[in-house]
Amino acid sequence: MDEYKKILKIAAYLLEYPDENWREDFKEYRAAAEELKSAQVRDVFLDLFDYIEQFGAKEYEREYVRRYDFSQNTNLYLTTHNRTDFGKQSNEMHDFKQLFLENGYDLQKELPDYLPALLELAATVEPAQAKKVLETAKNKIELLRERFIEAKLPAVFLLDIILAQNSTLEVTK
Repeated sequence: MDEYKKILKIAAYLLEYPDENWREDFKEYRAAAEELKSAQVRDVFLDLFDYIEQFGAKEYEREYVRRYDFSQNTNLYLTTHNRTDFGKQSNEMHDFKQLFLENGYDLQKELPDYLPALLELAATVEPAQAKKVLETAKNKIELLRERFIEAKLPAVFLLDIILAQNSTLEVTK
């Protein structure tokens, strides 16, 4: 598997809701992070895995809900952060949906602007398509990054990694 695919899959995992299935996969994803070639990316991921482990399972779930699900500013649905024009939001949602459909996927359980779903999509396609997915979401991820900084969320470093992957794909295009 290409390094960018591993990185995006791990980033998606770390941003997903920490339910029972998520907790069952924790060691597997941590082991995958330990195998990454980039020491900087590996260290960020491992620091986040350590941070999560400091919480108990239920406590981390509560923390996740508080920081992402119940916060309008830091939720992981990319079209909700600057909802001043619902027509624009609808068009953006349509664009994200098209990304999935163009690549042979149709989401059944998530909205197409859900960041972990977009990262999973980018991790399953070839570099040129991954670049297109990440480029479509780039401005929204940058806005979310600013919100994460304001909220002092450690997951801001995941967004840095995601944005860096977009740049890497640009260079290797």
